[in-house]
Amino acid sequence: MQLLFQSDIHSDFIYYIAFSLVADFFLMKFDTAPYRNWFGYTRRERRASFILLILIVSVISVRFLFPEKKTSVENIPIIPEVNEIVRTSFIQDYPKKRTVVVDINRCDTSELIKLPGIGPVLSLRIIKYRNLLGGYVRKDQLREVYGLPAETYDLVKDKVYVDTMIIKTIDINSADFRTLVRFPYFDKSDVTSILKYRELEGRISSIEELVDNKLISEEKAGKVRSYLRF
Repeated sequence: MQLLFQSDIHSDFIYYIAFSLVADFFLMKFDTAPYRNWFGYTRRERRASFILLILIVSVISVRFLFPEKKTSVENIPIIPEVNEIVRTSFIQDYPKKRTVVVDINRCDTSELIKLPGIGPVLSLRIIKYRNLLGGYVRKDQLREVYGLPAETYDLVKDKVYVDTMIIKTIDINSADFRTLVRFPYFDKSDVTSILKYRELEGRISSIEELVDNKLISEEKAGKVRSYLRF
């Protein structure tokens, strides 16, 4: 009998709390002083807690009602045409990515030896000749490098280019004998003739003046034109 009485008390208390919560949320006029004294919450705190509880229950329900579907790798369809296009594109592009293109006016030996037929010795000679010239103005000047075979030039000619913006030029009116004779396209007789003419005339004004006065040949004038300042 006592147990039944206690059960009725607990049931009445639960009904009272539920009724108070609903009435407080919708009517906000119900006297819930005993309820507040029991839990220590204000009306606003209870309302916020009730809304938060509803949101949590809603999210959990959605996850159970609509579980996430995972696609297995085995279920992904394979399209042969697409695979063939990708494979063909890779094969065509791969050699292009491996192509080495070298600026022979800026490169060092480590870049030159990547070219076909160019080893450590030839790479040093290419750079040494570049320094003597003041830079390459045409890539076919590689033919003039000592010991570089014509076959090697044919292998590398499409893999090199020249940046002529960094060519070092010689002032023909102020350069001394040593500077001029070190230039690969001038020999001692050319330099001697130029210096004597410069001493007599005072100043050389153009490459044509050198040719007209038989100081250099027309063929040599074509080679040195890009390297001289007047």
